Amino acid sequence: MLDKKIKILFRHRSMEMGGVEKVLLGLLNNLDPDKFEMTVCLTLNQGKLRDEFPKHIRKVYLTDGKEDFSGNSLLQKFQLVKRRLKLRKLKNNPAIADRLINDTFDIEIGMDYRDYDAILNSTNKNSKKIGWFHSEINVPKFQPLVPDILKSFPQFDYMVYCSHKIKDMMHQHYPDLRYPEENVIINPIPIEEIKRKAEEKLENFPEGPVFVSIGRLHSRKGYHKLIEAHTRLINDGFHHTIIVIGDGGEMKNLKEQTAANNVEKTFILAGNQMNPYPYIKKADYFVLSSESEAWPLVIAEALILQKPIIATNVGDVGLMIKDRETGYLISYDTDEMYNGLKAFLTDPALVLHIRENLRNIESQFDNKKIFDSVENMIETLHKK
Repeated sequence: MLDKKIKILFRHRSMEMGGVEKVLLGLLNNLDPDKFEMTVCLTLNQGKLRDEFPKHIRKVYLTDGKEDFSGNSLLQKFQLVKRRLKLRKLKNNPAIADRLINDTFDIEIGMDYRDYDAILNSTNKNSKKIGWFHSEINVPKFQPLVPDILKSFPQFDYMVYCSHKIKDMMHQHYPDLRYPEENVIINPIPIEEIKRKAEEKLENFPEGPVFVSIGRLHSRKGYHKLIEAHTRLINDGFHHTIIVIGDGGEMKNLKEQTAANNVEKTFILAGNQMNPYPYIKKADYFVLSSESEAWPLVIAEALILQKPIIATNVGDVGLMIKDRETGYLISYDTDEMYNGLKAFLTDPALVLHIRENLRNIESQFDNKKIFDSVENMIETLHKK
């Protein structure tokens, strides 16, 4: 007879389309349900992926998502204010959230730094606490958050980094911090699912050459620089299209920038897409223009779909791509983006060389090893 299942609570803010959310879904779909009884608590029941949990997972949420708000803009404002007040109350009194979750757990996991407070302030003092960390600690816009993150780290029983660079950076910048037990576990990749979903048909896809990019519309994703590089190439007579899949706070600014540069028809902001993989498959190339990343899932996805990639050499990108062999590495700079895009548009021999090297690329992703190491970490921690 099996031992009693280990009860795990995952806390996460919401289920927008993003890398952390895909990692969470990967864990829920692949950790052994015979060993683990899993619950997810979302702070907001919000985002395109909110209904994607497998059937054996218990899902609870603390507040409604925007999808459930009224269509009336006045009423919606009232609902937002009410939700904000409820969230403040929950933050000040964690016992309310614990009553809503209504269970006790052996292990509680915060999927990124926004979930740390909820885990560490849990009224369940006997559970082991695990934090997942995905961020480069030295990014300028991240600095206001750093003091709270540094306070959180020593309170965890275990810290998981999704890339070697993220872990090294933490230790390099804060060598005297009291770190909990820790490990690097890279993000799992659902290879067969990506290939299957990529077969879906797309209507009205632009004529080539087409670059595609996927990411939240946040300033550190570098899309403002990519628009500058794209505009220069168009003005220099190099016809091409860039499609960006994703949504976020920068949408308005980026739309205004494409309009001001007169490139709305060639730099397409396509918003969130439930299935982005056909865009990668149908495009000629993939581009990542970020100022900072950890171990970007989108790079793995583009490699699996055998797309030549231009990417800023940030986070663990340099471990995922060999420069001029399986992709083209650049720095976070408009001129470099211009030169990278131009190289793919004008050097067919380079592109062919990269395509050839991508044929067996998926052998570098070993999901079983990743999920085994997560299960092992949880079981070892539970026994302590």
